[in-house]
Amino acid sequence: MNGNDDRAETDGGTAEGSARTEGGPSRFAPADRVESVPPSGIREFFEVAENRDDVISLGVGEPDFTAPWAARSAAIDSLERGRTSYTANRGMLDLREAIAGRVTRYGQSYDPDTEILVTTGASEAVDLAFRAFVNPGDTVALPTPTYVSYEPGVRFAGGEPLPVHTHHEDDWALTPEALLEAGADEADVLVLCYPNNPTGATMDADEMDAVADFCREHDLLVIADEIYAALTYEGDHQSIATRPGMRERTVVINGFSKAYAMTGLRLGYAMGPETAIDAMTKVHQYAMLSAPTTAQHAALAAIERCDDEVERMRREYDRRRRYVVSRLRELGIDVAEPGGAFYAFPRVADVAPEGDARAFATELLEAEGVAAVPGTAFGAGGEGHIRISYATGLDDLKEAMARLERFLS
Repeated sequence: MNGNDDRAETDGGTAEGSARTEGGPSRFAPADRVESVPPSGIREFFEVAENRDDVISLGVGEPDFTAPWAARSAAIDSLERGRTSYTANRGMLDLREAIAGRVTRYGQSYDPDTEILVTTGASEAVDLAFRAFVNPGDTVALPTPTYVSYEPGVRFAGGEPLPVHTHHEDDWALTPEALLEAGADEADVLVLCYPNNPTGATMDADEMDAVADFCREHDLLVIADEIYAALTYEGDHQSIATRPGMRERTVVINGFSKAYAMTGLRLGYAMGPETAIDAMTKVHQYAMLSAPTTAQHAALAAIERCDDEVERMRREYDRRRRYVVSRLRELGIDVAEPGGAFYAFPRVADVAPEGDARAFATELLEAEGVAAVPGTAFGAGGEGHIRISYATGLDDLKEAMARLERFLS
């Protein structure tokens, strides 16, 4: 009998051992903090849409472009050269140096040796920040409507999410008044996502200054998810980390998925004070070790050689943005002007059955084959709205708007 057979008989790995537990109750019960989190409202809805061939999806937040050729070529070249080993925990130094150079356009300055961490997507960077800085019972203020991953991430870290309502009438901008009304003056951490997912909102300099003043006055740490910074259409991107007294209390998160259409390559980064990046690196090195090596080579080429393609994609998104907003308003649907990202967040309460946006989205999908995300997937602040992604071709957008018009008639 060989070693494998011997092991199988003694560790329950034989067919007989498997049969003893087949059909029996699982020994695994989710931890309470996992059990308390519902499945993603986006994925739950689109599992229905995926079973139909005639659906135009305006829901998933993923570019319809492919990654620029220079980035893909660099990835291929790195594989052909056998560059398949781990990198340093913090990522390749030349990539961190390139990132440091790139973010100066936003007024940000970080030391590539000590203040930048390359991560497996911006999503990992967000998760690392929660695990590194949120203690059990800490309160984390989340402007709502908000990206679907923030609240579960806070709960997984043992924190308590605090919704801070933003409003359609304010173009979804965050204000000190909203923060104070929600009780965020007693919070420990504030999460900012501007340009915003799901609303497409941006904040101007005065609005960001006011939020920075609030954070300093009430001693809040800030996790600033700026993944859509390069997709800003009106004015300049505003980063809270550039405000007086904010750099030392802010971690900035960005990445390559959205602006560079590199979603599947899973590469992001975090920037912040050395002590913050040290803490996040500690979690990262045990959970992930290092970000994907091939993707890091692609990202370096993207920064160095793909500005023209990023700008071409940004202009195309802007063209689609203006079309979608104009068309929605022609149909009598109120929508705040989205200044960034690739989302619109129209209010459909006035045309939805009993004001129910989820029912509206469900009926639109069933009757016309147009998939949009109910606003409640992004928290209570999304009630009465749907999210429309214009990261899809203009021809499909035109057809989707025609179907929406037919649905409303």
